[in-house]
Amino acid sequence: KQRGRSQRISGGGEEVKNFKELIDKVKSQGPFTIAVAAADDREVLGAVKLAMDLGFVNPVLVGDEDKIKEIINELNMDAGKCQIVHDSDAASAAAKAVSIVKSGEAQVLVKGMVNTSVYMRAILNRDNGLRTGRLISLTAVYEMPCYHKLIFGTDSGINTAPNLEQKKDILTNALLAMESMGFQNPKVAVLAANEMVDPKIPATSDAAALVEMAKEGAFPPCIIEGPLSFDIAFDAHAAAHKGIESKVSGDPDLLVFPNIESGNMLGKSWLQFNQAKWAGIVLGASSPVVLGSRSDTPEIKLNSIALGCLAAANQKK
Repeated sequence: KQRGRSQRISGGGEEVKNFKELIDKVKSQGPFTIAVAAADDREVLGAVKLAMDLGFVNPVLVGDEDKIKEIINELNMDAGKCQIVHDSDAASAAAKAVSIVKSGEAQVLVKGMVNTSVYMRAILNRDNGLRTGRLISLTAVYEMPCYHKLIFGTDSGINTAPNLEQKKDILTNALLAMESMGFQNPKVAVLAANEMVDPKIPATSDAAALVEMAKEGAFPPCIIEGPLSFDIAFDAHAAAHKGIESKVSGDPDLLVFPNIESGNMLGKSWLQFNQAKWAGIVLGASSPVVLGSRSDTPEIKLNSIALGCLAAANQKK
């Protein structure tokens, strides 16, 4: 049994320690135009206002014009910087917002008061959507007091039990987004139960296969190792104790989860017990997509919008 390990190009990710630094990075490259689907929603417009006040977005608000104007007035938003496209039907508003992004008039799509399934249906429409041929996946980003920089993780919210080909797309999506954000040669830990390749544990075989793909140039530049157990990924002393030479241990930028349960539970445990902050974007479409939910705080929505804008940075140029 051999542990799959590799690296591509020495170096590491540009260390962005927290969301404040990420937002500062977005501000230096903005403003970005975002299209909000079914924008007649106080919560999402509250986050849009925060982003506008910080100076990194110009919004195109698609939805019920009267309701949008009412919320804009209540929130004291700068109405002169808000373009409104009237459509009182949520599904139609989602389709229009998608078309605005597809045409290049906006760089990021943001979910408003529309059902997630309706929103995703507009994105995945074969004729008028934002398909690329790659799998759609969720990449989450966490800021924790106990870690020295932001940590990316994928996929913790869309693909339940991805096979190897799907993991290839999931990793590609994350690396392309990180590259657009300015992260150079991020350190990637492909997680599994242990660091030995064992056919009885498919996640270990998949991890080793992803490392081999990286050797063949299948991914954007990165330093990738796997399979790695969680302790080896984050504790260089544990790696040394086990006699493992690693350029990732203690300093990963991106975690690739073996399945949705592991990513979901790890992320939620960080939120519950480590006072983590987080954001998330949907990748694999032709432009970044902010999904979100009504339970998200304005801070989470703001961070996610900022993340989407930064992921769109190269597309904007």
